[in-house]
Amino acid sequence: MAKTNPGRFFEDYAVGQVIAHAVPRTLSGGERALYHALYPARHALYSSDAFAAACGLGVAPLDDLIAFHTVFGKTVPDISLNAVANLGYAEGRWHRPVRAGDTLRSQSEVIGLKQNSNGKSGVVWVRTRGLNQRDELVLDYVRWVMVRKRDTDAPAPETVVPDLAEVVAASDLVLPEGLDFTGYDFTLAGEPHRLADYEIGEVIDHVDGVTVEEAEHMQATRLWQNTAKVHFDATFREDGRRLIYGGHVISLARALSFNGLANAQMIVGLNGGAHANPCFAGDTVRAWSEVLDKAETSAPGVGAIRLRLVAVKAGGEPGALRGEDGKYRPEVLLDLDYWALMPV
Repeated sequence: MAKTNPGRFFEDYAVGQVIAHAVPRTLSGGERALYHALYPARHALYSSDAFAAACGLGVAPLDDLIAFHTVFGKTVPDISLNAVANLGYAEGRWHRPVRAGDTLRSQSEVIGLKQNSNGKSGVVWVRTRGLNQRDELVLDYVRWVMVRKRDTDAPAPETVVPDLAEVVAASDLVLPEGLDFTGYDFTLAGEPHRLADYEIGEVIDHVDGVTVEEAEHMQATRLWQNTAKVHFDATFREDGRRLIYGGHVISLARALSFNGLANAQMIVGLNGGAHANPCFAGDTVRAWSEVLDKAETSAPGVGAIRLRLVAVKAGGEPGALRGEDGKYRPEVLLDLDYWALMPV
């Protein structure tokens, strides 16, 4: 009997299948330090215990994307080890903050399957849940990924494409218990702009850029235990190039968005997302955001802002997303639609 795990291929999935992922992971301040070393992350709520305490949260939680990367990374050996590419996200919500000492684990349910017309691969939709050591839900989201077939002659499964919401309703967002922005310190946060200062349709050029290095990408994939072959093995693709992990681009863009959105403190909803074009070492990533919506919340002094965060390679213009053919422009790397919490 083979002792090693070759990973699942497209024909190994069935709608309704539930997969419990190994291995649970206890997070510490080390993950925060490494995250802030890999990305220019500096949102105050995740950087300062004192700032978090003043906002009603006590000790600062770990960055929301640390939780996302950890939960995501657990799923890779079972969902996307043999992936061609991770394609998109929907219906994501953060249900409670994660703090140093919490242990996270993941489980996924297959909710959709569709074989590609070439017969060599197919798309798998899964709903993933991240749970802590008390079995409390930390976050959940849907993602879909293109996975290779082991046997191209294997029959195609019945096509099931899930009906996913275009946006998480603002009323369905979960606010951290105790969050209160009535005494928010804008000077310490880094910018004076509050929710009322942003207009729907406004486009913000985040100005700065980061050139992606092979070494930092490999450190990130190891940190989040993302072992997908397209990120590790240069022989896996015909062009001999390793794809930069999409989550690495997400975190780079989110960190770059600080310049102009320093007060968009906590990500609480993931409405949709697409990795539009591949990113490789040597690419310089820049970012821009578009304000899509604003909403009130029940927490004192706290509003919600819906943002489109777009990462582009150098040369991409702020606000330029799709060409005349309706397809993403070739310089667009990421199109991410999310809700964040901001002082009103």
